[in-house]
Amino acid sequence: MALLVGAALLGLHFCVASFSQMPLTPVKLRFMSFVNNYLEPYQAQNWKLFAPNPLSENRGILARGRCANGKTTGFYDVTRRYIDAAQSSRFFPSRMSRLVTGNVLQLSGGDPVLDELREQQKALHKRPMPATPLEKKTRKETVAFLSDYSATQMPSVCGGRPEKVQVRVYVEKMPPWSRRNDPKAKSKTEIQDMDWVKVGSQ
Repeated sequence: MALLVGAALLGLHFCVASFSQMPLTPVKLRFMSFVNNYLEPYQAQNWKLFAPNPLSENRGILARGRCANGKTTGFYDVTRRYIDAAQSSRFFPSRMSRLVTGNVLQLSGGDPVLDELREQQKALHKRPMPATPLEKKTRKETVAFLSDYSATQMPSVCGGRPEKVQVRVYVEKMPPWSRRNDPKAKSKTEIQDMDWVKVGSQ
């Protein structure tokens, strides 16, 4: 009996994971929030290693704190620690880095339909549509999460009790594969500083 229940749960998991990778349809839009709540952050699937849109960016965050005495610290690399941990264990890699990279991706979009529409407007040299109320709310919550998470990763900053945290998001866009042997091809890094957020305000 336990074996049958386990097999059924495993089959349900694979069905949900497969559904998350299906092309965008009205059915997927309807149930995507449920799928994301189940899969993220530890079980999310990402097939961008493969064609036609292989992943060609490094995403991460730096963070700094502001102490009670008004002193502002230097930036600390929040992402690097978990990337190194994942690369050092190929068979059972840590997925903690997805807590950061998944939320960084949220800051740059998240809704495939709206993202595609804005790209079309950009290509036609039209003014892109502004962020929707839901996008603004999601962005605010994402910045708050990244700020609070960063505060937990900087135990030596302000004696472990920073009053505020500022997150700096970076997206390094790598040269295309077709230019991999071109010594002149260089990566481009986009940097965006978030607002200062009071620790524990959310």
